[in-house]
Amino acid sequence: MAAHPETATHEEWLRPNPETGKAAMLPASLETWLRIQSINALRHGAALRPFQKDEFGTGPASPTDAHIEAVNDLTAALRRQLIKLSQDVSSAVSLARRKPTSENLRWLTDRKEHAGNWVRLVEGIWKFYFEVFGQRQSRFAPHLLACDRIALDCYQYVYTGLGSALGGGWGKSIPSPAPFCYMETGFAPATYRRGVFMAKLGRRANPFPLIQLPYHRLINPWTLGAVLHESSHNLQSDLGLWKAVPLQIARRLLDAGLSRPVVRLWSRWHKEIWADLCALLLGGPAIVASLMDIVGRTPKSTLQFDQAGVHPTPYLRVLINLELLGRMNFQNEAEAFRRGWSRLYPNPTAGGIPRAVLTTFPEAARLVVDAIAFTPYGQLGGKSLAQAVKFDHKDLLMVEQAGLRLAASRDPGIIPALFLVGAARWALDRRLARPGVITNNFYRALVKR
Repeated sequence: MAAHPETATHEEWLRPNPETGKAAMLPASLETWLRIQSINALRHGAALRPFQKDEFGTGPASPTDAHIEAVNDLTAALRRQLIKLSQDVSSAVSLARRKPTSENLRWLTDRKEHAGNWVRLVEGIWKFYFEVFGQRQSRFAPHLLACDRIALDCYQYVYTGLGSALGGGWGKSIPSPAPFCYMETGFAPATYRRGVFMAKLGRRANPFPLIQLPYHRLINPWTLGAVLHESSHNLQSDLGLWKAVPLQIARRLLDAGLSRPVVRLWSRWHKEIWADLCALLLGGPAIVASLMDIVGRTPKSTLQFDQAGVHPTPYLRVLINLELLGRMNFQNEAEAFRRGWSRLYPNPTAGGIPRAVLTTFPEAARLVVDAIAFTPYGQLGGKSLAQAVKFDHKDLLMVEQAGLRLAASRDPGIIPALFLVGAARWALDRRLARPGVITNNFYRALVKR
């Protein structure tokens, strides 16, 4: 005789009845648990809904419709699969309640675990964008809007400079959505390019460029050359230059007789050098000052050589930028930066940079700058990067005038958003106003556009 379901052990109440071959009645507690699993599963599927276009505000700092739509497109298939799995759990619960055999109960727990794994996946993606978009309702919204506008300016400058060189396929050539900035604690900025597979997204493709900025950069806007640098990473990717550039670098250096180990090193550095040089062409001398703020650390750190690193050794990185700055006809500024840099780090051999790299550096830097900035590419419609965009002395005059206005708490005028980083730096260098005043006026000028 079967044990009473309320007092039986687990083995007893699941043991088939020898007379009927069916499992015994379920305990009331398990009956309730089964019913709740169906409710939980269906509510999980329904709760991870698409974002509404106005749920993160309707002001200028809010995510654009294009950003909301891109995230909803990313998660749409995942949500459909989650809803199907939730329905599977509900069906398995119904079956287990009607026929509580060991097989049916195991099937239920299998469906429940599988659905739970999908819940965690979709919830992780949903949560990531919920938090990123949610920052636009915080006190950091003005800072992030300002950075968005700088990043958008970078794109507009380059694509406008290329113009008809990109050919007639504008629908394919113009990227959308634009870069989106968010705050994250940490030492350095970072970016996730369009289409890159991100661990945060369950190894799925990121739908638009994300630019991650530490808080300490946001409160010091003269260090926001980082936005130009990270935007340039995304530009290199969107323009299809991630393969062409290292090949061009390698070809130029090999033709000049440099050793293969040195050539491999420079080729591996191509993304960071391209981003630095593109940012410099966009923003001018202030971008070098911003870079020096970041990489100017102890001699041990700044001269430290990493054989496998994707960044040039910090000491060399500044000098590469100065090579381009000189070729942009800012020779006096380049020489002033060089004298200061050499005073900080008078002995470049102290940090382990290979002798072959140091001895060939002047020639290699010249060739790499030429390959990146002054060589025509098919991906640029036969133009060079410097033909598409190049900061010159008339731009510097605009930056200086805007710096005076920022310091005086006046509207900087129609100056492009990306030039305001240099304007803030120019005002700070000359002590025209307190840092806090420059910062407040910088953000006010960008937010009110």
